[in-house]
Amino acid sequence: MAPMERKAVVKNADMEDSMQQDAVETAANAMDKLNIEKDIAAHVKKEFDRKYEPTWHCIVGRNFGR
Repeated sequence: MAPMERKAVVKNADMEDSMQQDAVETAANAMDKLNIEKDIAAHVKKEFDRKYEPTWHCIVGRNFGR
């Protein structure tokens, strides 16, 4: 079975384009490996803390900001 097709949409960001792209790729990798939203968020947070220095926050889920 093929992986589910996803398209990232960045509506607003206060970071450089290269960091934005890294965020999208890191999130996609986390979603490929993990199923639970809190685990995906923890993975993205840990990766960004490691790559770009602490402290980062990450929220994963549906219907945020609606």
